[in-house]
Amino acid sequence: MTEPDYSLAKITLLEFDDSVRKLPGMYFGVGREDPRLATRVLCAVVGHAFHPATRVAASHTPDVVAEITADLTFSVTDDQADILTGRGMPKFGYYDSLLTCDRWSSAAAAAVSSQTFVEVWRHGRGFRQSLVGLRPVEPPAEFSAPAGAGTRVAYILDPAYFGSAAITTDLASLDVHGPHCTNTTGPGKVVIRDRRERSHPNEYRCA
Repeated sequence: MTEPDYSLAKITLLEFDDSVRKLPGMYFGVGREDPRLATRVLCAVVGHAFHPATRVAASHTPDVVAEITADLTFSVTDDQADILTGRGMPKFGYYDSLLTCDRWSSAAAAAVSSQTFVEVWRHGRGFRQSLVGLRPVEPPAEFSAPAGAGTRVAYILDPAYFGSAAITTDLASLDVHGPHCTNTTGPGKVVIRDRRERSHPNEYRCA
């Protein structure tokens, strides 16, 4: 029996964003040809904001608001500003973006987007950055921040990648907890607003 050849020459190392685009099932649970993919991307970002890394906040404590403005366009805002240091300066993440590994699902969603916009603020100081996919167009720029603390990431999912897929209009079917969440109690909440029909906006709340 011939031993398989696992030589270094046959091993391909993928950048994070290339890995997401090639293997979306590893990050969103469904393949590229699955019509649910756009919906799963939204759920991944919302779910991770509500169940953040332990050093960011405890699960079910953040307040999260998602807004869907087109079939492949949405934003997710939460009340955590985890990338700002005690001096009010941002830490850098993937490719010197404002998306760190603590927000890997947000970064994965950016990887399958044509454009991504990130804002983070705390104590009156805020930074924003535009990305093409997950790659920054420019360094973060400071802006006049709103009160409180928060992070907002807006996505235009890549139509060339998603084809005819669209985010579902059945908001009540969205899973913001995931299969590994066993305790759904906490002071936080999730609000999802569908603004695609301007005359009949739809809203779903869960905790």
